[in-house]
Amino acid sequence: MNKKRIAAFFDFDKTLLTVESAKIGIKSLWDNGGLSIGFILHVLTANFFYKKDLYSDERMARLLLTIFKGKSPEEFAIDNTLEYYTQIIKPYLAPNLLTKLEDHRKAGHLLILLSAGVRHMLEPVVLDLGFHHLLCTELEIGTDGLFTGKADGMICIGDSKRYLANRLAKKVGIDLGESYAYGNHHSDIPMLEAVGHPLAVEPTSKLRKMALDKGWPVIRFN
Repeated sequence: MNKKRIAAFFDFDKTLLTVESAKIGIKSLWDNGGLSIGFILHVLTANFFYKKDLYSDERMARLLLTIFKGKSPEEFAIDNTLEYYTQIIKPYLAPNLLTKLEDHRKAGHLLILLSAGVRHMLEPVVLDLGFHHLLCTELEIGTDGLFTGKADGMICIGDSKRYLANRLAKKVGIDLGESYAYGNHHSDIPMLEAVGHPLAVEPTSKLRKMALDKGWPVIRFN
């Protein structure tokens, strides 16, 4: 019988990345006239309530997906998104997490990016940093060939992250009990609980409390 592999699961926003990629993306679109003031006000209001835990993670994610409504998948070909990632996103990668990533690579672990973000914005990260697998939110494409602004299937948040991690583990033979996971938000708790070695990265207060209660390591960006 083949021995199961050890994996390292990395969340992206505020974990591998020191900021929220959506926040950077919204600013970039606003600067280039790609968003209305009404949408910006909607996001700001939603974010206010989100920070007070009065607006769910999934609801916030669904709101942000509407940015893509009516856009063509061709706009997000890898050549375009790779340039955006390199120039705009990559400077915010967390040094300590990049070190952890390389440590896992040297140990022969499977590297898995597990994020609520959408595939076409995360594929450049996978390409640049050498992840073996990407688990994320998929965008729905309508009959007109354009994005509908909705998810195609589940949004990769909370229990969905754990479900996707478990499904991949069964498919490729991962020993979750010996594997690692890095996350920053209390919505990452299901993912963190799924592995034997969870690590909290610059955690929210709720995740910090759980990490301290359970003896999980708490690490910083730098």
